[in-house]
Amino acid sequence: MDKLNIAVFFGGYSSEYGVSLESAYSVLCHLDPAKYEPVPVGITQEGKWYYYGGEWNKIKEDLWQQDASCVSAALSPDRGANSLLLFRENRVDSLKIDAAFPVMHGRNGEDGTIQGLIQLAGIPLIGCDVLASSLCMDKDRAHKLAELAGIRVPKAMAFGKVYDLHRVLDFAEQTGYPLFVKPVKAGSSYGITKVNNKENLMEAIRLAFQYDNEVIVEETIPGFEVGCAVLGNDELITGEVDEIELAGEFFDFTEKYTLKTSAIHVPARVDEETSLRLKETGKKLYRILGCTGFARVDMFLTPDGEIVFNEINTIPGFTEHSRYPGMMKAAGISFPEILDRVIGLALSR
Repeated sequence: MDKLNIAVFFGGYSSEYGVSLESAYSVLCHLDPAKYEPVPVGITQEGKWYYYGGEWNKIKEDLWQQDASCVSAALSPDRGANSLLLFRENRVDSLKIDAAFPVMHGRNGEDGTIQGLIQLAGIPLIGCDVLASSLCMDKDRAHKLAELAGIRVPKAMAFGKVYDLHRVLDFAEQTGYPLFVKPVKAGSSYGITKVNNKENLMEAIRLAFQYDNEVIVEETIPGFEVGCAVLGNDELITGEVDEIELAGEFFDFTEKYTLKTSAIHVPARVDEETSLRLKETGKKLYRILGCTGFARVDMFLTPDGEIVFNEINTIPGFTEHSRYPGMMKAAGISFPEILDRVIGLALSR
C-alpha cells in the first residue's frame, strides 16, 4: 500500500508555541514510517507558514526556522485539491495531503481556527471539528452546556473588558476566597491565578486579560483534579483515569511541564466504582461538547466523591510523558497505536 501523507501542523501564533513544538516532535517520531509519510508544516510565532524538511530534533529545539529546507507554504482552500502549496523561487509545487493533524495548543490552533481551514479544504481532520474545538476552548460556554446536561460545574462569573467591578467583588465575597481567575480562552495555565483575598483580585484580572478578552472568576473546588483520556467518534474508549497530586497552590505552567513538586498517578488512587463513574462522566462530557477523534476531559473529584467538570483539552499535550498518552498507555494502547487510531477515525469521517 502507498503511504499516507499526514500533514503535522506545529508552532503557531500562540502563547503555547513552545509546547506545540514538543508535542509535534513526539508525534513525528511515533508515526509508523511503514504507513505514513509525515509532512511537517511549521507556523512561526508571527504566523508565517513553512513546509519543513529538516531534522525533527530541530523542531523540539526551536531551530527549525533557520533550516535551509524551509519553504513558504499554504494549504490550498480548494475543496478536493487536498494539497499543500509550496512557493519555491520560480514555481509553485503541490504536495498531496491525505489527512491533517494540527498539533497546536491554544489560540489559533486549538480553538477551531485552523480546523476551519482544514475542513473548508475538505481534508480529513485528525481530532475535533470547528464547533467542538471552539466550545471546549471557551471555559464559560463549555460549563454552561455541561450544567444544562446535569453535570456540576464550579460557580463562576465571566465578563469582558467592560465590566462592573462591584458585581465582580460581590460575586467574590458571596462565593468566598480562595478563587481562581482565568482567561476564558487559554491553555497551559497561562494567565491563571489563585486569589486568596480581595486585595489581589484586580491584579489577577489584569493578568488574565493579557491572554484573552474575557475573564472568568471561579470558586475553588475542594479535592483534587483527575483526567480522562477519550478516543473515538461514535464508539468511545477511555484510558485509565489519572490523578494530579499537588504540593503547591495549583497545577500551573511550571508544574505541568516539569512536575517539580507535583506528581501524576496513573491509574488514579480511587476505587473501581469511582474510576468507572469518572470514565462515564468523561465520555458524557465528550459527547455533550461534540468531540470527535480524541480529547482529554479534566474534572475535579471532591472529598465526598462528587464529580465537577473543569475543562476539555481537544489537543492535549502529546509528548511521551504527557497525560493523554500516559492514560492510554496504562490501558494498553501505545503511542503509535493512538496515532494509528486517530488517523483512522479522521479518514472514516
